[in-house]
Amino acid sequence: MDNVKLHIVVTDDHRLFRKGICALLEDFDFVDQIEEAGNGQELIDLIKQSKNIPDLVLLDINMPVLDGIETTKLLKARYPDVRIIIISMEEDVKLVSHLVEQGVDGYLLKNADPDELKLAIRMIQKNEFYFSASLTGSIVRNSKTSDNNENKSVSGLFSDRELEVLEMICKEFTAAEIAEKMALSVRTVEGYKRKLLAKSGARNVAGLVIFAIKNHLVIV
Repeated sequence: MDNVKLHIVVTDDHRLFRKGICALLEDFDFVDQIEEAGNGQELIDLIKQSKNIPDLVLLDINMPVLDGIETTKLLKARYPDVRIIIISMEEDVKLVSHLVEQGVDGYLLKNADPDELKLAIRMIQKNEFYFSASLTGSIVRNSKTSDNNENKSVSGLFSDRELEVLEMICKEFTAAEIAEKMALSVRTVEGYKRKLLAKSGARNVAGLVIFAIKNHLVIV
């Protein structure tokens, strides 16, 4: 999806907020087509009727008819290649973790500024992930207070090299940056990433980061 102009659907039941996001997206030169939906069901119907499946969906959580949680499940089941960024006021760590486990690629708070929205979409466009910094901090704090006895042996699943790659992924280095720092090819780094996903059971890089933080595999 990198270097390809994006087809984005903004899904939020608050029309004023939705229109504001669309107006911002129109100023991003890497965005091609912008569509709108007022809730999850409208989004699913729009995709069914469209000839072109969107690259990215910006999705609210609290919506009538079909909320963001159920919409995420449906999208990932029917259109697994569609990337999802949640845009919400909800900062509940368990909710964020659950949505990441369902396959969302990013989580942005509604009080974020336009530059952060642009950065988040750019990161997703490069097949990376994006969380608001405050959410990452909350996840770290929550993991430190949780009982982690059952996860003590998790680190034994990974080689030292895999853990090294994992740490750099969690620090938001791109595959190209990791390759440069480790004197590897990008293809080799992507291979490590696939192994990490398979061993952790994570659905995407965002899920991998949550897994690493929860199991104290990295320090962020």
